[in-house]
Amino acid sequence: MTDQSRLPRQGGLSGTPDTTGRPALEVDPRTRFEILAAILLGLFLAALDQTIVGTALPRIVTELHGNELYTWVVTVYLLTSTVTGPIYGKLSDLFGRRPLLLIGIGLFLVGSFLSGLSQEMWQLILFRGIQGLGAGALFPIALAVIGDLFTPAERGKYQGVFGAVFGVAAIIGPWLGGLLTDHVSWHWVFFVNLPIGAVSLVIIARLLPSIRRPGASRDIDYLGAAVFSAGIVPVLIGLTNKQSGGWGDAAVAWPIVGGLAILGLFLLVEARAREPMIPLGLFRNRTFSLSMVAVFMASIGFFGAIVFLPLYLQVVRGVSATESGWNLLPFMGGLILGSIASGQVVARTGRYRWLTVGALLLVGAGMVLLTNLRADTPLPVLWGWMFLTGIGVGPTMAVFTIIVQNAVPFDKLGAATSDLTLGRQIGGTIGLTLAFSLFRQFLDRDLISRELVTAGVPAQLVASFPASATGGAANVTSVALDQGAALLAEVPERLRPMVAPFLPQIVAGMHSAVSIAISQTFWLGVAAAAIGAVLTVALREMPLRRTHAPAAAAAHVGQEALPAAD
Repeated sequence: MTDQSRLPRQGGLSGTPDTTGRPALEVDPRTRFEILAAILLGLFLAALDQTIVGTALPRIVTELHGNELYTWVVTVYLLTSTVTGPIYGKLSDLFGRRPLLLIGIGLFLVGSFLSGLSQEMWQLILFRGIQGLGAGALFPIALAVIGDLFTPAERGKYQGVFGAVFGVAAIIGPWLGGLLTDHVSWHWVFFVNLPIGAVSLVIIARLLPSIRRPGASRDIDYLGAAVFSAGIVPVLIGLTNKQSGGWGDAAVAWPIVGGLAILGLFLLVEARAREPMIPLGLFRNRTFSLSMVAVFMASIGFFGAIVFLPLYLQVVRGVSATESGWNLLPFMGGLILGSIASGQVVARTGRYRWLTVGALLLVGAGMVLLTNLRADTPLPVLWGWMFLTGIGVGPTMAVFTIIVQNAVPFDKLGAATSDLTLGRQIGGTIGLTLAFSLFRQFLDRDLISRELVTAGVPAQLVASFPASATGGAANVTSVALDQGAALLAEVPERLRPMVAPFLPQIVAGMHSAVSIAISQTFWLGVAAAAIGAVLTVALREMPLRRTHAPAAAAAHVGQEALPAAD
């Protein structure tokens, strides 16, 4: 029997896995919601950083003379946060959430402060890597803490709010990034994290107890962590390089093939590990496995949409980066509404299978509508399509976390939550890669020439345009943005008098070609959502546990926690 006098006490709280039917954290309501607010702040920090920095990047690389290293400012953050996520999740199961969360927030704040002080491009890349090392803890452990604070039956009421945080950050990020960059300094897109993070850090340090598994081994899977890092890093680098190259390029193919081979070795290492970083037995749980694949598919569609809608708004509609952020409000509004409402529905009814199927079908329907996007599509119509898509995406951000945490044993909650986050991040990266590949494939010279002629440019004049002006996606979007000035500068001088009168038609044709190419990338989201919906139909709907007691969870990782409620 557990010696209650040895349980950690802090601020009227006790933290230990419980077999008596009580929540894992015994807290008074006020303390519980203070902890919840602090966790939300930490999650908001990581989500905001993914959107606020993008707006400032053009100014940053100009001032630091780092155009050739542009993508690494984003890539290094993605690498370090993705690699460390599962490691943090597993360690939090072994040593408790609080110390790992404090380390994560601390590293994130140190990285933010140093990034804001950067005077050279290499410094910014290094310090962004430190930021990512901290951010890797924020997503999985924040979601795991909700699993500690609330039983699965209660969790839906609050998990939806976590999904809404992503939407709020996506709305505020571009606007705040543009405001700080234009009126203060780009350095403040990093310094703004400090006061928010400090508040979260203080509350968590003061109030959040650490839950530890009684009698659990404290063995750390050093070998598994090293092999996982060695495998996932080159895969992510290869996928990032694919956005500007072909599958056959050495910078794309070799990292991906080499990384996948190392990840194959990682599976062998984990199968023999005493405390594996990623417990492979979790994948024998059908609910866990299907949820992982469904979230992976939903992320492919979500990230493809969120990247190309701003591109359409800025290139084709000619709005600023800040304005394009505001035009995404219907998408994010739908996401927030869908996330919060779905959490409430799950909490009240305990049902989730057909809710998630319906959500993925809504994502697919919204993407089908977005395939009709054209240069002259009225903005109110586009807002309606975005809102419908957002309504479908929202539940995928909230409900699958509830499903997974309900289906796995309590002592695997951190690892399972971090694995789900990893699946979401990898799905997003692959979604971006495939979407950019499709965009470049569709935006070829034939489409551009056809749309130029349709816009009123003589066919013989179109044939005389140099390939450097109309032969690539980057050049076409540049011509569309600068109202044809770049193309006019590249055509032979003798042709310029003939080309100049047709510049309005050239720009209109370019806008049409870009909008058609963007619209076709949404078929990727349609296919991903359809696959996710079909797989989700096979989910076994289990009653949501009203206790953290291990007896109510799966006795063995490989079996479902509770019988089906069909």
